[in-house]
Amino acid sequence: MEMELKKLKLLMTFFLSIIFMVYGVSAWTGEIHGRVVCDVCGDSSIGPEDHILEGAEVAVLCITKSGEVLNYQAFTNSKGIYTVAETMPVSDRWDACLARPISSFHEHCTHLGESSSGVKFSYNHPSGYSHTVRPFVYRPASVPMYCV
Repeated sequence: MEMELKKLKLLMTFFLSIIFMVYGVSAWTGEIHGRVVCDVCGDSSIGPEDHILEGAEVAVLCITKSGEVLNYQAFTNSKGIYTVAETMPVSDRWDACLARPISSFHEHCTHLGESSSGVKFSYNHPSGYSHTVRPFVYRPASVPMYCV
């Protein structure tokens, strides 16, 4: 019985492979990434006092060519970079996306900068390419004395 199931699975896999080759179903892969930074002095410029934010949450919503809405959630790594990636049929690939910061879990840098509410963009890259979103900026509730 177990041997028959294995043969059946192998046969199904073989037929699916042939169908994909005959109909030319091809996959498309896309990637979106960006950074989240703490603007310590709140001066809207990245300087030596500023630092990346690890663990910051970012949401990315994309509309596909077929009209489906996909919602992704990402967190920044130790370099302050978040990444969202997807592989799907070419006919369903991303068309337009919106990336927006959700929260910062940093002890001091929790206030979202004025120009960091979200970024809308068209995604028209071929398979295997990525889109870089401008950095999202958080600021501390109170600016340190050395910034004044």
